[in-house]
Amino acid sequence: MKKNSKTYYITTPLYYVNGNPHIGSAYTTIVADVLARYKRKAGYDVFYLTGTDEHGQKIFESAVKNGQEDDVQGFVDRVADEFKKVWEDLDISYDYFIRTTDKQHEESVKKLWQKLYNKGDIYKGTYKGWYCVSCERYFTEKELEEDQKCPDCGKKTRWVEEENYFFKLSKYQDKLIELYENKEGFVEPDFRKNEMLSRLKGEDLQDLSISRRKESLPWGIELPFDKDHVLYVWVDALLNYITALGYPEDEKNRFEKYWPADVHFIGKEINWFHSVIWPAILLAAGIEPPKKVFAHGWLTVNGDKISKSKGNVVDPVAIAEKYSIDILKYYLLRDIKFGRDGDFSYKKLEQRINSDLANDLGNLLNRTLQMVVQYFEGEIRKPKGEITEYDKDLKTKAENLYLKVDELIDEFNFTDALETIWSFIRRTNKYIDETEPWIHGREENNIRLSRILYNLAESLRIIAVIISPFMENTSIKILTQLGLNPEEILDKGFKELDWGKLKPGTKVQKGEIIFPRIEKDKKNKKKKKESKKMEDKNLIDIEDFSNVELKVATVINVEEIEGADKLYKLQVSLDGEKRTLVAGIKKHYGKNELIDKKVVVVTNLKPATLMGVKSEGMLLAASNKNGLSILTLDKNIEDIEGSKVQ
Repeated sequence: MKKNSKTYYITTPLYYVNGNPHIGSAYTTIVADVLARYKRKAGYDVFYLTGTDEHGQKIFESAVKNGQEDDVQGFVDRVADEFKKVWEDLDISYDYFIRTTDKQHEESVKKLWQKLYNKGDIYKGTYKGWYCVSCERYFTEKELEEDQKCPDCGKKTRWVEEENYFFKLSKYQDKLIELYENKEGFVEPDFRKNEMLSRLKGEDLQDLSISRRKESLPWGIELPFDKDHVLYVWVDALLNYITALGYPEDEKNRFEKYWPADVHFIGKEINWFHSVIWPAILLAAGIEPPKKVFAHGWLTVNGDKISKSKGNVVDPVAIAEKYSIDILKYYLLRDIKFGRDGDFSYKKLEQRINSDLANDLGNLLNRTLQMVVQYFEGEIRKPKGEITEYDKDLKTKAENLYLKVDELIDEFNFTDALETIWSFIRRTNKYIDETEPWIHGREENNIRLSRILYNLAESLRIIAVIISPFMENTSIKILTQLGLNPEEILDKGFKELDWGKLKPGTKVQKGEIIFPRIEKDKKNKKKKKESKKMEDKNLIDIEDFSNVELKVATVINVEEIEGADKLYKLQVSLDGEKRTLVAGIKKHYGKNELIDKKVVVVTNLKPATLMGVKSEGMLLAASNKNGLSILTLDKNIEDIEGSKVQ
């Protein structure tokens, strides 16, 4: 058990060195990096581990194909260096990079398996079965697809029959079930846990083959009790999570300090190894299992599985160079729900740039600094004058921001954490419209304006701090343009989230736009759309539809509009944010009939003024000659307000 609860240990899976890193491996590594940065800002002593898996049949055959049969170490050295270079280019802040060919790792692995051999948990037997070289995994006949193909990768498996050593996995079946039932959140998401638990309860665990004869596989760690055998790659690689901490000698006290791991981030295809085999090995060795294994989904590209043969392998460094590291990180965590399968799309990435980054955040910074320069010669003035409800609401939301984000981060819900931050950014933009600073700028003493602009600048400072684990370079740019010292502020972490830390008298340094919009050739785009409409006037492209943002809102107030026979002025709540809508439903609904209804609203339309009332969205409804019905939910679900309709 850890001595210090303020430590946090995060790991990625080890990546095979039979190929260069792509967007799939970068995804897991970036998510772990953001979590590591976040926990450091929150005051934790973080140990972030990643590395490469360099043994096994697949690696050996890749080296042979590369003409390096006699220099497999040279082959894995080259590819491991490539991983390190990519992580450096993506600014990954790992604390330790482990390689399974490290001598310290190899010696520690031998000691653990010698310990289990001495305990009687290892025995010699004969293995007969199917083996997938690509997945480095054994399968029973019933697990295979047609023609003995691997159920994971679809490649042909090999029949293997040879003398092996076995680990008594079956001995730990009941203890594993007990672990799952007593250790809350041991495997997440829940549906991944249920998959594993169902197998544990529904089938008898078979003992695990842990070795291969050296004559058939010369590349691996020798068994300490039989030099003619090398360890099966998985029971070598899994131990990296403790050998990286110095187990068993632990000269630097890292194992005692950081173990058990707070979370292992893995892909769903290796869940069985991490959630069943790995804890069984630890239980056999008398070591506490990790706190959590989080198995996320696969990343596809435009709907297709990443594959060299399909030519859709995406280079994450190329994306970072074209757009920026911050944009890549933001898109992956904002657009893809961690834990589920997700899809990478250049079109969606650019939509995020234009909507969230350019329109919301970039525009907020630009508008605020422009007004500070225009009205106060670039100086943040001491806030004076009355404090309105708008001011109180903005400050309250700023003060509550960290608590909401922190709760979501602890659930590894990065998408909603970023949505919470962006809700505050949009709220701050709305504050400009509510307070109309340009009107106060015409006043002689500008007293009210000093408070408005201070509140805007202070909100931006807080935004810069809270987004720093996700987008550090963007944070630095914002703080610099606010006239602040980024290093001094960001080094203090989330202690800087308290309201009121911005010192009056600070001189802003308005610079270039931090997120320029991506402009397309509108003329050609229009021609293509017109051509498409001519082909089929009834169909729209799915990407066009994806531009429409539909959300669930709650009707909280209904008013009549003077002189309007058909229109109501509705006030709705969208995840705590109030909006005004004008809807032509007066002849079909009474005012009281609408209160508290959950309705569907188009939220990303430009505001329009109808009968003198500014409408900030559109209510969805269906109508025919018999009447009109607004779209509502068929049942009440807790906290559904603000959810996207998809």
